Amino acid sequence: IGDGANLLIGPLLAHSVHAVAPISRAAGVPVIGLSSDRTVAGGGIYTMGFLPGNEVERVVFYALKQGLNRFAVLAPNDAFGATVISSLSATVARYGGTVAALAYYHPSGDDIEPVVRRLADYDNRREALLEMRKELDGKDDELSQKTLERLSLLETLGDLPFDALMIADGGERLQRVAAMLPFFDIDPKKIRVLGTGQWDTQGIGTEPALMGAWFAAPPPSARESFEKRYRELYGTQPPRLATLAYDAMALAAVLARRNNANPYGPEALMLHSGYAGRDGIFRFTEAGTAERGLSVLEVGPRQNRVIDEAPTGFSSETN
Repeated sequence: IGDGANLLIGPLLAHSVHAVAPISRAAGVPVIGLSSDRTVAGGGIYTMGFLPGNEVERVVFYALKQGLNRFAVLAPNDAFGATVISSLSATVARYGGTVAALAYYHPSGDDIEPVVRRLADYDNRREALLEMRKELDGKDDELSQKTLERLSLLETLGDLPFDALMIADGGERLQRVAAMLPFFDIDPKKIRVLGTGQWDTQGIGTEPALMGAWFAAPPPSARESFEKRYRELYGTQPPRLATLAYDAMALAAVLARRNNANPYGPEALMLHSGYAGRDGIFRFTEAGTAERGLSVLEVGPRQNRVIDEAPTGFSSETN
């Protein structure tokens, strides 16, 4: 700022943005941070990070359009889990459907197994199956024997009260949660599994229970050329957040070329029509966060595929 900077780009972590904010505000210099923590945004601080709330709203809205309307959530008992649950609840309240079940596990993941077991109502459903088998076992008519034969293939009896399950997690904990689903007879063929942008990585489908799951993320096609060029230059895949820094720098360059008296003022940064970047379209809101046009993707064995394209422009409704 002392050297005449009129825009700051790059604080990645929320605490760094917090540290910069009072200095930049006092000088009247806006900041574009890369954090996804919306609490640091506003008052001249803009954040480029991907917001889980937007991702949840997008995929839940899509699920509702596909006829799914009874949602359950499995979430760590932390700030991220609370954000996902809040966004899902708000989306359902706005567009229809019900929140049928909420289940929290400790962020350590130590209690994932019993939490999933309770969500699945496994013990009661297992007991119902055993009771039915016992009742039919004493009958020798053809219908009873055929039913008994069919029941011998089941683990439990009775439907779950939800048709979609949001798992608010990623990484190793996600793999542990997903592995428990078929173990306690939450069948991904009957229950659509949903996730967040944390799933925006290839190879997530190595966990069979996640095959066919849906999540919302920026359109992959928008960053393909960036990733290709990065690999050519550095011989490795770019970090997933590299596009945030690239788009922030590109935006600064575009605005600087306009030769306005105040190229980085709120009117320019919060342009209603937004901007097209390596992660698709985006625009800054009055709150300082980045609103994005997101795709819906389906998890595949090797690659995730887009099943609902991202919007190409902003309107009053961008879902």
